[in-house]
Amino acid sequence: MKIAVLPGDGIGPEVTKAAVSVLTEVADMFGIAVETAEYDIGGSAIGNFGSPFPEETANACLESDSVILGAVGDPAFDHLKPNERPEMGLLSLRKTLGGFANLRPAKAYRALIDSSPLRKEIFDGTDLLIVRELLGGLYFGEPRGSSGNEAYNTMRYTTAEVERVARVAFEAAVVRRGKVTSVDKANVLETSQLWRSTVDDIAKDYPEIKLEHLFVDACAMRLVTDPKSFDVVLTENMFGDILSDEAAVLTGSLGMLASATIGGKIDLFEPVHGSAPDIAGRNIANPLGAIASVAMLFRHSAKNDSAAKAIEDAIDSALDAGFRTVDIASKGSQTVSTDEMTDIIRRYAVENAGTSRAYHAV
Repeated sequence: MKIAVLPGDGIGPEVTKAAVSVLTEVADMFGIAVETAEYDIGGSAIGNFGSPFPEETANACLESDSVILGAVGDPAFDHLKPNERPEMGLLSLRKTLGGFANLRPAKAYRALIDSSPLRKEIFDGTDLLIVRELLGGLYFGEPRGSSGNEAYNTMRYTTAEVERVARVAFEAAVVRRGKVTSVDKANVLETSQLWRSTVDDIAKDYPEIKLEHLFVDACAMRLVTDPKSFDVVLTENMFGDILSDEAAVLTGSLGMLASATIGGKIDLFEPVHGSAPDIAGRNIANPLGAIASVAMLFRHSAKNDSAAKAIEDAIDSALDAGFRTVDIASKGSQTVSTDEMTDIIRRYAVENAGTSRAYHAV
C-alpha cells in the first residue's frame, strides 16, 4: 500500500509519527507491504508553499491508496481570512479525496472509567458509531461570505447526498446491533426535513434495522445521559462535528477518538482531536486516536480485520495494564509519554498477534 502521510500542525507530527510506527510494525507482522511519504498541509504548508493545501500534496494524495492526517490548525495564522487559514487545507483535502462519509467510533474503555466525568452505570458498555456526512451543509454550501456588519453561510443538501451517506449508516448497522438514530433539526430547518424524509425512504431497503429520529439538541443530551441507547448515529456535517466531539466524554479524552472518511477516490484516516498547539513538542500528546485510526485503515482500506484487531487489542491491553498519557491519567495509573505509549502499543500488538515472526520483528 502506498500511503500519504500529512503530519500537519501542532501535535500532528507527533501523533502521525506514532501512527506510522505502529502501521509499519503491524503491516510487517501480517505481510502487508507499505510505503509511506510525508507531505505538507495546513500551517506548515502555508509557510512552505503559501497555500494550506498545495498542489504537490493534492497530487500525492490522489496517487496513494490511503491518506493519514495528523491535525490542522495554527493560531499564528488567525489573522488571515477564513478561506486562507490552515483549516481550509483540511476542507480542501476532504473535497479533493471525495469521501462523503466520516466514521467516528466512540467506545467506553472499562479501564478508563475513572477518566470520564460520567457515572460508571451510565458510561460502562457504550459502543457507538457516528456516521457524519462530510461534503455538504454549512461548511461547503454556497453562497457564503461577509460584508461590513453582515456574514452568511448556506446550509444545503440534495437527496442524493443524503441517500449515499444514509446507506453507509444502515450497512454499518447491519454488522453491528441493528439500529440507526438519524439526527436532524426538522422542526426548524428545510434541509433537515429533506434529510428526514430521505432517510425514511432508505430505511425501507433495510426492514431489519430499527430507525429512530432525534432532534440534535435531544441527541446531545442523550449522549451524556443514556449513551448505551445508541448504535449507529447518522447526521449531517456540522451536527456530526459537534456531536462526535461531545462523544469524547465517553472515552475521557478527544485523544482517544479515531476516524475514517470513506466513499471517495481515496480513504482518509485521522484522529478526531485538533492540533493542540499548547502541548506541541512536549512529547505528552495522546497518540491512541491516531493509532486507532491506523486500525481503521487496515479494516477499511487494506481489508484486513486481523491487523486492525491486533491494534485495537493492543490499545485495550495497554489501558488494562494501567498505562496512560497525561490527558487520561488517574490515581494509580502509570503516566507515559507519547513515544513510550507508542512503544507499548507496538509491543502489545506483537504479543497479541502471537507469531514468532512478529516477535522477532521487534
